[in-house]
Amino acid sequence: MVAAVQKERLAPGLAQQISTRVVFFIAGFSVGAWAPLIPYVKDRAGLDEAQLGFLLLCLGFGSILTMPLTGMLASRFGCRGVIAVASILLALCLPLLATFSSIPLLAATLFVFGAALGTADVTVNIQATIVEKASGRAMMSGFHGLYSVGGLIGSAALSGLLWLKLGPFASILFASGLIVLLIARFAKDLLPYGSESHEPLFAFPRGKVIVIGLLCFITFMAEGSVLDWSAVFLTTLRGVDSSQAGLGYAAFAIAMTVGRLGGDRIVEVLGGKKILIFGGLCAAIGFGLVVLVPFAPVSLLGFTMVGLGASNIVPVLFTEAGRQKIMPAGLAISAITTIGYTGILTGPATIGFIAHASSLLFSMGLVALSLLAVPLAANKVLSLD
Repeated sequence: MVAAVQKERLAPGLAQQISTRVVFFIAGFSVGAWAPLIPYVKDRAGLDEAQLGFLLLCLGFGSILTMPLTGMLASRFGCRGVIAVASILLALCLPLLATFSSIPLLAATLFVFGAALGTADVTVNIQATIVEKASGRAMMSGFHGLYSVGGLIGSAALSGLLWLKLGPFASILFASGLIVLLIARFAKDLLPYGSESHEPLFAFPRGKVIVIGLLCFITFMAEGSVLDWSAVFLTTLRGVDSSQAGLGYAAFAIAMTVGRLGGDRIVEVLGGKKILIFGGLCAAIGFGLVVLVPFAPVSLLGFTMVGLGASNIVPVLFTEAGRQKIMPAGLAISAITTIGYTGILTGPATIGFIAHASSLLFSMGLVALSLLAVPLAANKVLSLD
């Protein structure tokens, strides 16, 4: 019996690869399904912008508080148990968010939703590093590509159902039902263990892990900047009509999805170090075009370059976090996910403050410069490549 468990621990196969793709899809799908609900929640609860901002921060705080502990949970209870519980919580929270109009109840539900999402994000990456390492080939970009696909499908499906006048609650039940069906079908193929046994509850990142975390912070900050500021940038500085303001993020998201779905092969051919160098340069140049060339089509090209360039940076960094020997892989992944997610939460707000003090062009230019840290740190992060 012990030998069988050890063999399963050392050699996850095709079933585990498929289940890993599915749970990445579930995580992305959950976020994508929530996004179209936000205007309905705002209207039903009668929220102003400040109150909505507070509620969205509750989601972020839930994620940030649980992420550092998730590596320990995965080592104690296995990826299968943690991912299954987190997925069920996501499925339960979505209909509640479509029902509640009380601010305290919405805040509590969003906190739990964020906690489940943060737990799922860390654990699926722990599962992915184990499965990728066992396969002997690059797989992380493809896994993250399924997260992007899930987000696009979740957002499109919910938007379509709402457009058909199905109503927020009935529409979100479809999303929750799909999550439950997928996890019920594929949970048995998830890993019943985490990255290490007997991991401590928490460990501060150190050495290379800190550098990886900071690069994740910069990359996630750039992604969050496109999400939150591209529409404002195009309408206020490039004269794009508000009805087309979403084209910048759409170009970015599609490019990132395509880049990730084809990323495994690219990583195998070029290696992780060149991905960080060329990807970081591509993303930085993309932001540079957005800032320096005052024409909307060039700005769209720039956002596309940011998506392509950034698409495989984070997957390569997660792979390296699983390889390093400085600290247990599960704790390292928890740490860099927490640091990176902080970039998504704080980066766009910081850009807003800088833009208020100077200009949006200047603040976006700072994002371009910060992305240059990725190619500059490539040798330090991937010294074995």
